[in-house]
Amino acid sequence: MRAIERLNPIALTIYFLLVSGRVMFSNDPVLLCCSLMGALALHFALHGLTGWKTHGYTIALFVVMALMNPIFNHNGATVLFVMNDNPVTLEACLYGLSAAGMIVAVLYWFRAFSFVMTSDKLLYVFGGISPRLALLLSMTLRYVPLFGTQARKVSQAQKALGLYKEDNIVDSFKAGLRVFSVMVTWTLENGIITADSMTARGYGTGRRSRYSLFRWRTEDALFLILSLVLCALSAIFDRAVVYYPLLQIAPLTVRATIGYVAYGMLACMPVFICGKEAVKWRVLMYRM
Repeated sequence: MRAIERLNPIALTIYFLLVSGRVMFSNDPVLLCCSLMGALALHFALHGLTGWKTHGYTIALFVVMALMNPIFNHNGATVLFVMNDNPVTLEACLYGLSAAGMIVAVLYWFRAFSFVMTSDKLLYVFGGISPRLALLLSMTLRYVPLFGTQARKVSQAQKALGLYKEDNIVDSFKAGLRVFSVMVTWTLENGIITADSMTARGYGTGRRSRYSLFRWRTEDALFLILSLVLCALSAIFDRAVVYYPLLQIAPLTVRATIGYVAYGMLACMPVFICGKEAVKWRVLMYRM
């Protein structure tokens, strides 16, 4: 098990909120690059050199979003060229790159969050805040894979009956509508059965208790405190960047450098934890 996955779910949730929320409210290109590199490093640490198809989609999304801003937004004083009587400005291009990088970095952070935070961890986090929300999350997480499995069963049954052919677009579309209709009925029926079962078992009639395997350790507290301190330093020593009407970046000072170093350390904390465990494992294997 990876060391990052052994941390307390509350500490992990707060960390991902801090590291992604900090970059969402900033347009500093240096900060965006630090966030993107940290998110990519964590992605490779968790998944290895796999999933290049996903990276291709992400790169395509980055290119499309970076091009959309200068095409539809013509603010800025530095005109690069004119296309269809609309000026394309340098400031709009730079802002498009910044916004696209921010969105891609946040997507990678949430992808890592969805991988690390399993359903039991989410229930642990939200169960103490709102039992109803925890129940809703648990039922949603349960029904998503069930829905996909049941849809495949219905589709395979229709193929076995010969109701449509795969090479016929019209038949495939009709089959998709039939599968969707069946799945809507199945979902409603399953929801009624679940509600009746919960009522029969006395849900909501008494005081609710919960059990969890997760406990706070010293490592969890240190991880949470360090995350809060680094995020606070990064926010306090922020560097002003203005794109419109002219690109204006505040000079690099010692305060700004401290903010960059703090956020860089914040973004790289999970990678350091995973790397420390990998080195420890290799040392133990070498001694055997």
